[in-house]
Amino acid sequence: MQENKFRRFGIRDSVAYAAGDLGCNMSFALKGTMAIFWTQFMGLELWYSLLLIVVQVWDAINDPLIGSMIDADRHQYKRNKFLAYIFGGSIGLIVAGALCFVPFPSAPLWAQMVIFIAGYVIWDAFYTVANVPYGSLLSLISKEPADRASLSAWRSVGSMVGNMIPMAILPMIIYDENDNLIGNRVFIAALIMGVLGFICFQFMIKNTEIRVEEQVKINEEQPKFNVFKAFGNFMKNRPAVGATLAAMGMFLGMQGGATAVTVLFQSYFNNAKISGLVQVFSMIPIIAFTPLARKMVVKYGKKELCVFGSVCSIVACVLMLVLPITPNATGMIIYILCQLINSLGIGIYSTVSWALMGDAIDYNQWKNGTREEGVVYSLHSFFRKLAQGAGPSLVLVVMYALGYIGANGGQQTLEVATNMRYLVAALYLFSAVMMFIGLGLIYNLDKKTLERMNDELGLKSDEE
Repeated sequence: MQENKFRRFGIRDSVAYAAGDLGCNMSFALKGTMAIFWTQFMGLELWYSLLLIVVQVWDAINDPLIGSMIDADRHQYKRNKFLAYIFGGSIGLIVAGALCFVPFPSAPLWAQMVIFIAGYVIWDAFYTVANVPYGSLLSLISKEPADRASLSAWRSVGSMVGNMIPMAILPMIIYDENDNLIGNRVFIAALIMGVLGFICFQFMIKNTEIRVEEQVKINEEQPKFNVFKAFGNFMKNRPAVGATLAAMGMFLGMQGGATAVTVLFQSYFNNAKISGLVQVFSMIPIIAFTPLARKMVVKYGKKELCVFGSVCSIVACVLMLVLPITPNATGMIIYILCQLINSLGIGIYSTVSWALMGDAIDYNQWKNGTREEGVVYSLHSFFRKLAQGAGPSLVLVVMYALGYIGANGGQQTLEVATNMRYLVAALYLFSAVMMFIGLGLIYNLDKKTLERMNDELGLKSDEE
């Protein structure tokens, strides 16, 4: 125990925080299957792309609304208000994820549209209630930069495990021998993952220690919370904007490319079931870097590491675009090798990405005098989710322009399959460039500036 009677920060905190992202990803991991489900199994075709844009309107209201609601909440909870919201969201996520995959392919078009919109809106609401306060917790568990880097790295571990398990197993279950999706199995898998996610959240809640919240005293005479002012502060917060732009770039390319990658393996490499194993294998560099993240951050700094990672990704994606990736075993090997290098760059960023936002919350306090954890993180989450939604929608429009036909399932023409091969490489390159711009040119908390900010915030705390 430390002198302030908080449990000393250690592996228990890191594992618990990782379990939270594992819970989130038990719900989120299937989102990459959503486009294939609704275009190939349900038959919505291009309508899905349009509807996906429509539901982002709910995101525009949902994330900042819940974030501001959490910041404005002055109710005295038994432990912590963030943990209370996470608990409520985790209950809804038990079934909410499955609502996005209700298997009624024979339903009329209007009914399918209602099912999709209603299912997505309900899932998105519960996901936000759990995910926004979960992200805000990082800045409250510890104020030490090395501890935050450890939490961010372990969150990446939780995210990786939450993605790798479904990624490796689900393609073998939900695709038949002709590489066509079996929709009923997706629905059942989503229910099982909802239960597993709930268990992970409860483990996190039970083992989380809040150490910083007690140092941030609520002034009863402070001005009434103003969400527009908070949004203005966010846009002036260069670290938050830079980290958010990098995340948007990553998701626009990576999430947007998920459907194209599936079609690539369905129709170019003619093996949809192995797609998950290939993606899991490409995560080896991320797994290898994660244990080193804490020491590397202390030695080099978060921004410096992320910029190096984005350069690695740019090189890998250029190679993926220009090398002869042929529709055979040789081409797949080249594809995998390029993905390994790209994964190293993505892995470096992802292991510290959440620590970047923890520092951005402190930056908001440093420059504006208010922390606003909920709003800063919820706006970051909103733009991430906008990219996660807009990416697949826009890419799907491009795919249809390149000849993709959802009704053909995994039997696209060779010309369409080849188009997917170049589209995937171009999307990944776009992600890498956006990451470099956001982290290298906009994010301004390098190692020296971060040390000065932490010192000044510490002096302010002492004076109080």
